[in-house]
Amino acid sequence: HVLFTARPAFGTELEWLFEYLQSRKQPAEYLKIPFRHLLVSQFNLISRFDELISREIRNARNGRPARIIIKLNNLQERAMISRLYKAAEAGVTIELIVRSICCLAPGVNKNITVRRIVDRYLEHGRVFIFHNDGQPEYYMGSADWMNRNLHSRIEVCFPIYDKKNCEEINEIIQLQLNDTRKAVLLNDELENKRLLDDGEETGFAAQEAIYNYVRNLE
Repeated sequence: HVLFTARPAFGTELEWLFEYLQSRKQPAEYLKIPFRHLLVSQFNLISRFDELISREIRNARNGRPARIIIKLNNLQERAMISRLYKAAEAGVTIELIVRSICCLAPGVNKNITVRRIVDRYLEHGRVFIFHNDGQPEYYMGSADWMNRNLHSRIEVCFPIYDKKNCEEINEIIQLQLNDTRKAVLLNDELENKRLLDDGEETGFAAQEAIYNYVRNLE
């Protein structure tokens, strides 16, 4: 509701999207839908993410800070993985939180880290953060980076414009990046390696911290 109130264009783009879904026609017949805010697979989602990654690459090559943080359930689509490799080669720091399938090998470049967290609460959030030279852009949505999500389904990602929402998302993601109790890192051999060797008795638990953080938001 906050998003649509702040940006009325969201409502228009949603109308276009639902009209398409009700039409039962193929995306090729709707390629001229001018999505400017929503990222919709089979329309503009891949091209828009490519632009966001390319901007980080340009910033890195120009000596500016460049960073991408992505949280997904699954990372499998080859073209998107290739884009991340290219960004890492250019000097972009890439931090991935991938709960399940991951076909990206972090050992290819030292600028890439992949971690997964499996704890008490089942997580399905997809979050995409692009540093944008100190003016970060945040996106959330339904789409994992898999062939079926990007090429066969209609999936939607959307930008977060509200500053407070962005701050909350960033805080939650940082808590996950700091997890040392349940998080494992994917190593060069594609093995899951715990950050601590003493089991789960010590360390920082992100899900517990996020629970307390969200509980105190009000």
